[in-house]
Amino acid sequence: MINYSKSKEQAEKVAAKCKDALLVQADVSDDAQCRKLARAALDKWGRIDALVNNAGTTKFVKHADLDGLSADDFLRIYSLNVVGPFQMTRACAPALKAAKGAIVNVSSVASLLGTGSSIAYAASKSALNSMTYSLARVLGPEVRVNAVCPGYVDTPWQHNALGMAGANKAAEHYSAMVPLKDYARPEDLAETIAWLIEGARQVTGETIFVDGGLHIQPPR
Repeated sequence: MINYSKSKEQAEKVAAKCKDALLVQADVSDDAQCRKLARAALDKWGRIDALVNNAGTTKFVKHADLDGLSADDFLRIYSLNVVGPFQMTRACAPALKAAKGAIVNVSSVASLLGTGSSIAYAASKSALNSMTYSLARVLGPEVRVNAVCPGYVDTPWQHNALGMAGANKAAEHYSAMVPLKDYARPEDLAETIAWLIEGARQVTGETIFVDGGLHIQPPR
């Protein structure tokens, strides 16, 4: 099942690459819509084997600009980046337990380093990591819960947010910083998420960094 909030066209492109896909539009910050998503999956397939909490948002504000973020900004970012994954987990938990499934939360290296697009974003991803640990503890042994923490990833979202020139500059700057001298592509994240779902039998409560080694790079 593929959930989308705005771009049905993009969701349809992804669905076209899948053998059997169900498209559902929902806002995961709304609990009723999260339950609608879970019910749609159960109605079609009768089970839920995996949940990937990939929805997220941010606001680009330099970290030194404390006046650039309002309480409403924090609440909006947390509602999607933290509350949304919790509500989706709660909605899918009974079916995931029955299937002995897995959950993967998409976090960020900003959760560890306090970097990224804004303080609110970094804080929300730290909260998501903490929630990953708690959920792994309470949903075991039936359900494994892990998080992946990417650094810079070359995606259309980055191009839209920064512009093509800005995204290319950010990718070059990132590659120069990290030990592997490269940045991630969507496929790199997809492979890690697939491994955490289909393999990783003894892995739960982990945060897996897919960042070219940024999280171990000494500060400059």
